[in-house]
Amino acid sequence: MDKQGPKIGLLGGSFNPAHSGHLEISLTALERLGLDYVWWLVSPGNPLKSEANMASFEKRFESAEKITSDERIIISDIEKKLETRYTIDTLLELNKSHPETQFIWLMGADNLTQFDQWKDWKKIAETVPFAIFNRPSYSKPSFESVAAKYLIKYRIDESEAHTLYERKPPAWVYCFENNNPASSTELRNKL
Repeated sequence: MDKQGPKIGLLGGSFNPAHSGHLEISLTALERLGLDYVWWLVSPGNPLKSEANMASFEKRFESAEKITSDERIIISDIEKKLETRYTIDTLLELNKSHPETQFIWLMGADNLTQFDQWKDWKKIAETVPFAIFNRPSYSKPSFESVAAKYLIKYRIDESEAHTLYERKPPAWVYCFENNNPASSTELRNKL
């Protein structure tokens, strides 16, 4: 890619609440992908999740702010400001407003298993490179997913993860080293 601006990883999610798994993915992405920053895009509402157990946007945003003190991790309300609910809409807006920035989409393996249910998921893959981070018990199902099978020819080896930002999408990498079992659902159930 010929963009000369900062390299920013985008970790979207409900953060209901934010937890150590989000932090581990972000720190791994900063190191392995050679990113300058990771933006946590706290979603105003996830179309694939029920709002029944969803905390308010403010509480979810606050949980994200509380869990990290790393200045390279920016907690963002950009989706709320842009009034976007779908990843593709957010990505198109960010590419338009930050033309020199090299964005990489970050997600846990659990999201790859359902990626084909996201609005315009193939267009997302054609818009930005993305990195998948292992989550215990999701690695095998994620590789058997519709999206993984469709995009397999664009996957780069994990040893080349540091070059992902240079790649023209579609391009993706699977990072196996993360093994954090933290889950927002489990944290909510404990509360």
